[in-house]
Amino acid sequence: MNSAPYHADISGNPDGVCHGLTCVDGVRIRVGHWPVETAKGTVLIFPGRTEYIEKYGRTAAEFAHRGYASVAIDWRGQGLADRLLDNRAVGHVEDFEDYQLDIKTTLTHMKKLSLPEPYHLLGHSMGGCIGLRALYDHLPVKSAVFSAPMWGIKMSPALRPIAWGLSSVSKPLGFSGIFAPGQQAETYVLRATAQDNTLTSDPANFEILQNQLIAHPELALGGPSLHWLNESLKDMSTLSQRPSPDMPCVTFLGTDETIVDAARIHERMAKWDNSELVILKDGRHEVLMEVQALRDRVFDGAVALFDAQLAAAT
Repeated sequence: MNSAPYHADISGNPDGVCHGLTCVDGVRIRVGHWPVETAKGTVLIFPGRTEYIEKYGRTAAEFAHRGYASVAIDWRGQGLADRLLDNRAVGHVEDFEDYQLDIKTTLTHMKKLSLPEPYHLLGHSMGGCIGLRALYDHLPVKSAVFSAPMWGIKMSPALRPIAWGLSSVSKPLGFSGIFAPGQQAETYVLRATAQDNTLTSDPANFEILQNQLIAHPELALGGPSLHWLNESLKDMSTLSQRPSPDMPCVTFLGTDETIVDAARIHERMAKWDNSELVILKDGRHEVLMEVQALRDRVFDGAVALFDAQLAAAT
């Protein structure tokens, strides 16, 4: 366990500590945590694609204010974890199951640090897909919160068979590491504007994301590879066929979501016992970085779920 950089200058939270960890397959990841004195538990944050630990500094501060410590992961292939292709701008993973190796390494690290239990999951976007699979693999959490989970990718009916077909043959034909169609090296956050982006309706919060990557461009990631696309499509399809886990759950979804497939989220939550789907009017993909009124609903709702598990255990 070695210390790793934590860019407090961009995180909005000076209390973070990062470590570099090596997974069983030799891939190095970065894990950050934000301690809280006499914490009621620890929130295990699973970020989305392209993201990095510092983005969740303000999220960790919200949880700290409500009595919870937090942990976040730089997944393999992004942030300051090992990039998996020579072109470090391409978001890539060999097998979607490999993200579970990152989780196992993180859980061992959390135990070594004696981070306070119980643990609770917060999975955003791609982290929601990874987190759902982890629940089936007995992730040791007492409850799960999802923010715009990637249980399906929004795309036109005409494009879907093309995405499946092209991505499926990319590895056998030797071009799996190139960008998926329509993707590019420059990260979306630096191509969009505060006014027309698909992530948040709050211009100030979008500018925070831009300023983070301007200050530390090594954190940026471009579009996904064709192989990442194929792996994600296969994993989402497999998960969609499984019954919902036996786990208290709240999922937050904005009405203006355009990145993940909202219909898949509605379908999953309709058959998840002991769960709630909270629809956030005018919310976009990044509900954790929305206007403050929506952010408060998310954090208050998440912590209400966490606290309820504590009460049930006493």
